[in-house]
Amino acid sequence: MTWNENKSVRIAILDLNDGHANQGMRCIRQIIRQWSEENELNPEVVEFDVRQKNELPDTSFDIFISSGGPGDPLSSRFDDWDIAWNRWLSDMVRWNENPANVQKKRVFLICHSFQLACRHFETAIVTRRRSTSFGVFPVHMLREAYDEPVFDGLRDPFYAVDSRDYQVVQPNHTILRNLGAEILCIEKNRPHVPYERAIMAIRFNEYMIGTQFHPEADAEGMSLHLQKDDRRQVVIENHGEEKLNSMLEQLNDPDKIRWTYAHILPNFLNESVGQLQPGEEVMA
Repeated sequence: MTWNENKSVRIAILDLNDGHANQGMRCIRQIIRQWSEENELNPEVVEFDVRQKNELPDTSFDIFISSGGPGDPLSSRFDDWDIAWNRWLSDMVRWNENPANVQKKRVFLICHSFQLACRHFETAIVTRRRSTSFGVFPVHMLREAYDEPVFDGLRDPFYAVDSRDYQVVQPNHTILRNLGAEILCIEKNRPHVPYERAIMAIRFNEYMIGTQFHPEADAEGMSLHLQKDDRRQVVIENHGEEKLNSMLEQLNDPDKIRWTYAHILPNFLNESVGQLQPGEEVMA
């Protein structure tokens, strides 16, 4: 893939894990590395520790991936890092809305970042779940998802790793319409419980998309991680051995997590680079 051989692609990874050990950052790095090798690109990749160091990227980057992370997406709204992150999100929107800025900024928001964005735009209600969602689950595509380039090649339903105590429900369709936003996916149908199905992905605008699930999760790495004695014991204590065994079995299914891993973030990177324009950028 070539777009302008004379300009380097700059990618910012916003780490919202607050110093907690996690697989997400490793997976994001791995996807970018594999994608770069496949496309013979050498992007500049910089990571920002958002919650511990209040670090955020400036507008010199072309592509932004904001990670998942632990904790309550509602209670942090007055924390310095949360205020700064929301300001950064507003800056991205403002940059992209400025017609003088030919070079648009592409943003992908994962799990905790997705919840923060839904809170920021008021596109839906963010609320605590009655119980933790943890495992590999089917994600059901809505009609809008079939025309979404980032979901190109996915089946309906596709499968994704889910790990969260909060959810996004009760969409505000007036706000969504005013933003030009579209709900792309919802969670699995649970006819045995009287609860609304949570929103699993939204395209917030032409340049910004987010998922409630973890599209970066890689089957092999996660399988090895879950089989470590300490992690295995934690999962069994919190979710039961049956859940652990079920997750390990589904991680090894090539049509499930491996398929999602190979499509969503690589599609996003392909689309983002494909839309980049040569020439100097204009400061907002």
